[in-house]
Amino acid sequence: MADALRVNRTEGASRNLLSRVGDFYIPVVVIVVVIMLVIPLPTVLLDLLMALNLIFSLLVLLNVLYIRRPTEFSLFPTVLLVTTVFGLALNVSSTRLILRDGARFDGRMIRAFSSFVVGSGGNEGIVIGLIIFIVIIAVQAVVITKGATRVSEVAARFTLDSMQVKMMSIETEYSSGSITEEESQARKKQVQMESDFYGSMDGASKFISGNVKVGIFITVVNILGGTIIGTVLHDEPLGSAVSNYISFSIGDGLLSQFPALLISTAMGIVVTRAAASGNLSEQVKEQFTRDSRIYWICAVVLAGFSLLPGFPWYVLFPMAAFLGLYAFRLGRKKRTEASFNEMMVKTKEGKKTKEEGAEMSPVVPLDALSLELGYSLIPLVDNEKGAELLERVQGVRRQSALDLGLVIPKVRIIDNMILEPSEYCFKINGVDAGRGKIRKGYFLCINPGTVTEDLPGEKTVDPAFGLPSVWISEDRRDEAERAGYTVVDPPSIIATHLTEIIRRHAADILGLQDTQAILDTLRREYPAVVDEALREGTGLRVAEVQKILQGLLREKVSIRNMVSILESIADYAPVSRNIWFLTEKARQALRSQICQQYADEDRKLRVLTIDAGLEQKIIDSKYETPSGVVSAMDPSGHYAWIKALNKAVSTVKGKGWMPVVLCSEQARYLVKNSTDREMPDLVVISVPEIAPDVIPEAVGVIRLEAQAA
Repeated sequence: MADALRVNRTEGASRNLLSRVGDFYIPVVVIVVVIMLVIPLPTVLLDLLMALNLIFSLLVLLNVLYIRRPTEFSLFPTVLLVTTVFGLALNVSSTRLILRDGARFDGRMIRAFSSFVVGSGGNEGIVIGLIIFIVIIAVQAVVITKGATRVSEVAARFTLDSMQVKMMSIETEYSSGSITEEESQARKKQVQMESDFYGSMDGASKFISGNVKVGIFITVVNILGGTIIGTVLHDEPLGSAVSNYISFSIGDGLLSQFPALLISTAMGIVVTRAAASGNLSEQVKEQFTRDSRIYWICAVVLAGFSLLPGFPWYVLFPMAAFLGLYAFRLGRKKRTEASFNEMMVKTKEGKKTKEEGAEMSPVVPLDALSLELGYSLIPLVDNEKGAELLERVQGVRRQSALDLGLVIPKVRIIDNMILEPSEYCFKINGVDAGRGKIRKGYFLCINPGTVTEDLPGEKTVDPAFGLPSVWISEDRRDEAERAGYTVVDPPSIIATHLTEIIRRHAADILGLQDTQAILDTLRREYPAVVDEALREGTGLRVAEVQKILQGLLREKVSIRNMVSILESIADYAPVSRNIWFLTEKARQALRSQICQQYADEDRKLRVLTIDAGLEQKIIDSKYETPSGVVSAMDPSGHYAWIKALNKAVSTVKGKGWMPVVLCSEQARYLVKNSTDREMPDLVVISVPEIAPDVIPEAVGVIRLEAQAA
């Protein structure tokens, strides 16, 4: 056992050592490459590094050919810079040795390239070799490098210009539910990578063009400088000096420019594969085997040329026969595939017919939240026209999650031909929750109560809050804003209405499965809290937790602080499992959050109190039902109570304050329950819900008229 531990420690130390060494070798290599520009190298090391440069350039080209999309080789701009500097460093080192040693220069790689290109034909071979070198340089500089540079510039510009559109398209797909959040983030990251990659390639392409120019300059310097040094310093005959130095310069130039040619070719392939979806071999195979007719045409053309006088029929006719054979086999393959696909389609149609003839599923699920649009409103969700409404809906879902602590399910948006063309309708579990009408091309001007002058236009009401409004054309928008109207465009109208629908019906949206998902997520970080609240014996069932959360949401209390809610349940569930009682205790646990919603900047909470006799009367009206506690006041008493409450609330609103009713813990739920039908938005809090740092200030007392008299 001890030996095994010792071996494991040794292997771990070795891996750590290799990791530390691996962190340093790249910086060391880059520094050495730069230093090579000024430090002389022996010919043996120069041959080794030149062979390494050639192999590395070939590896880069092969890597580019087999990547599936350009951004997979995101290191390419950096590799291009390093290989360019490395090649120039080798070129400078070889120039130093050629000029120093002259005819005695023994660099094997350069001599081999020189002999291969120049040959042993004397002056004729030198001239031919020089011409070949010039042609290769021209091809690289004028054709490959210039073309790749231009393509990289255009690709960088268009990629940057289209980046915002691509981001919006991804966000639209995410808002409509076509993709998940993880897929959305991955695709956005890919778009950002493409923009960064092509931007880097735009600058990196200048390295290749600069390398070609410097290569030409170094070759000219080698020839002229070598001739001068050979004839003046080494006392060589002019013909011999010119022959030697041109031969060496051509070999050196080709050996340095050939890897650069491979790299520039790789760069051209990368920047021209903007829409690549596979490696180059797969793309060629797919796109050159789509239609056999092109090969039949080529075969006929070649056969025609072979019949003309002077053309080499023994070359053209076999090629025509080969293309004809390939076209025949390709056509037969395509016909077989088409036949197979047709058979599969018929099979699927047969299965579909059988499925349609079978019994329907006994469960037809409803959408938790859906938006139905009349046909004239469909452009609001059209991707080709911006799909502005989809972005607004997604924003509403995010904001509702932050405000209420409830993740709203994806809103299913569908067209409904039964609706009027400009009408929309929200449904919760298939039931209408709100609807409105939109006038395309117009803006809705809402009167918030501060309008200085009325605007002429089509009178209407705001669908979200029922405020008086008017439709105006776009050219009168500035006029409406100066008059004090709140001006809203059609997508904002629907988004605001959706926000209000969610606030009012959050309790209906929260289902049992949603509650289980909340508890499962919370259990990962707070297992003790969840287990204690749901403990067998004294804890609650998931359905009971759902009722408590629905009670909070029904009064617009956020359930985002689930830890405090579950802790209060765990504390009081052993005392009573009454849902009404536990909901009140959960509200008290959230007292700071509740007070913050209604207190002013000075932490003052202006409240309406209830006369002690009236409050006791409300408490006495308490009635237990199987579904919970309700207030069962007699009709006349209830009418008098609502009338007194309306009078007090109107007085407070007239002073510009938000009406908040403060009462005892026993009466709070009954007060709220007794006013739900007439005043559903009334805020009612109990004394234990007042946070310690909040100062309650009574601004009125609610009394019955007889008591007031």
